[in-house]
Order: sequence, then C-alpha cells, then structure tokens
Amino acid sequence: MARRVTPTDREIHFSPDDLIVSKTDLKGRITYANKVFCDVCGYAEAELMGQPHSIIRHPDMPRAVFKLLWDTIQDGREVFAYVKNMARNGDHYWVFAHVTPSFDESRRIVGYHSNRRVPERRAIEAVAPLYAEVLREEARHANGKDALAAGHRRLIDFVDAQGMPYDELVFSL
Repeated sequence: MARRVTPTDREIHFSPDDLIVSKTDLKGRITYANKVFCDVCGYAEAELMGQPHSIIRHPDMPRAVFKLLWDTIQDGREVFAYVKNMARNGDHYWVFAHVTPSFDESRRIVGYHSNRRVPERRAIEAVAPLYAEVLREEARHANGKDALAAGHRRLIDFVDAQGMPYDELVFSL
C-alpha cells in the first residue's frame, strides 16, 4: 500500500470515551486494529493488516520521538507519548498513546500493544512546539542517521532540562 498522502490542516476529533487500540508484530506491522482506530484513521481493517504502523505517521512528528518509543518498548518497558497521526485523507488527530510490549510465557517480547486516548489540549499545546523544534533539528542534517541522532539529543536535552524523568514529564503536561 504505497500511497502518498498529503497533509491537510484539518484536525479530526474523536470522543474522549473512545479508545483506539492496535497491535503489531516485532517489526511494527499491524496485526490488530479496533473499529475506533479504523473509523478515526479512515482505513478499513483489511487495508491496515500487515501494514507498518507508520502508515498513519504525520510528517510533523519527529523521528526522534519514535526512536524514544521504540527504544523503550524494545527494552521491555511501557511508554506514554503524545503523537500526531495522519488519517488516510491527510487530516490529523492527536493521541495520548500507551504502548506496551506483549510477552510470551517465557517473557520474550512477541509484539506490541497500543491504547490511545484523546489527549488534554493543554498537553498538545505544550508538546507541539517541542516537536517542531526537534523536527527542525532533524531537518538540519542531510544524513538520516545524523538527523535522528541530533533530534534525539535535542529531545533528551529538553527532558533533562525539565529536571524529571520522561514518564513524569509526559504526565505533567
């Protein structure tokens, strides 16, 4: 499903009572998508199955945020993050994501599970400028690895400057 989606400036809002749920394999390919996920992103369940979760990645999201997320869950820990996603039609929607590794009976990671809720508006207003700054830092580098490293450094420097661990920072916004 190699389609190019052009972002719009329209934001999609979903109900605070709704919970977007998805599961992926170890490579981030979607293995489960609930109806709310399909309704909000505009893809049919069959279109999502087997696709990389990045199918809904908005270009305003810095790669460094996903590095932080992947590093955490691949280490066997849960992570919370604010994420701007892009629907099939280019509209966007913000989520407060809780991503956890899924383990087998031997405690080996076999996939990932994500629950996403409507975030508090004040949190989006706080995180959007940071993401824009990290994205600008990534854009300053022509080499992808250098861009990711620089963006990740900027993100971690920001977290460190707040004087609290990442998880506390996320919940303080």
